[in-house]
Amino acid sequence: MNPVLKQKIIAVCQQKIEQKGENVGVSFYAFFANKNDNPSLLMEAATWWIQTHRLDHFEKAVKIKAMVEAL
Repeated sequence: MNPVLKQKIIAVCQQKIEQKGENVGVSFYAFFANKNDNPSLLMEAATWWIQTHRLDHFEKAVKIKAMVEAL
């Protein structure tokens, strides 16, 4: 996984957990702005999320953070 994407996912998950608690869910869209300013990074996240791990649209932020940290 691209190091920039990895750090972004970890930071966003950590922020969501701190704000809303350990039961907060995220989707891979949470790691990007509303406008698609980096399509290749978005596709990398989508591929990792959907094709590689077959995750649901929303998953617990703590689960995603742990998966990415383990990479």
